[in-house]
Amino acid sequence: MPRAGLSPDAVVRLALEVVDAGGPSGFADLTLAKVAARAGVAAPSLYKHVGSLADLRREVTIIAVRELTAAGTSATVGRAGADALHALAEAWRRYARAYPGRYVATQIGADPDDPADDRHRAAGEEGVQTVVAVLRGFGLPDERVIDAVRAVRAGVHGFVTLELGAGFRRREDLDQSFAVLLDMLVAGVAALATPAAPQAPAAPQDSTTPQDSTTTRSPR
Repeated sequence: MPRAGLSPDAVVRLALEVVDAGGPSGFADLTLAKVAARAGVAAPSLYKHVGSLADLRREVTIIAVRELTAAGTSATVGRAGADALHALAEAWRRYARAYPGRYVATQIGADPDDPADDRHRAAGEEGVQTVVAVLRGFGLPDERVIDAVRAVRAGVHGFVTLELGAGFRRREDLDQSFAVLLDMLVAGVAALATPAAPQAPAAPQDSTTPQDSTTTRSPR
């Protein structure tokens, strides 16, 4: 039965329902046909409310990125250093497990050269700044911040992606393994914040070349 009051916002909400229902592959499998079926209308009817599938996917992504940022921000309020990094990563993991399809959408980067991605880019930057604020608590120099952001994101995302994809089949406790990963990330970030110890100057070398006490004849 067709849904009354279809609008751009309503279409996006229906798209989110489709993504949520599809599990980890929900975002990749999102189509206008699936959204139209959920709305009870023909797919061409959606074009009154959304320009294209790419536009719809962008709107879903923006919402998901903002939700993930809000989860991380809320989890890290009043925390600093290792405690904040643990809280941030655990918030990301909780969100991914609760909304695996939306989490996948958060990993799609905005095109820096496409004006249509301006809102997506702004939402992503807010998320990055949440991570930056946590990592600055380690006293990182400015030139190492982006390295730390990428390392933390890659580490947590790799673990979460394997977990969502049933990549961990052994019986050992996954929560403990995740805690170990976070301890390793904390140690890595802290190492980036520690100035390298100055190296001792090399010992001066004798400029003269020692000669063998035996005279060597040149071959003829």
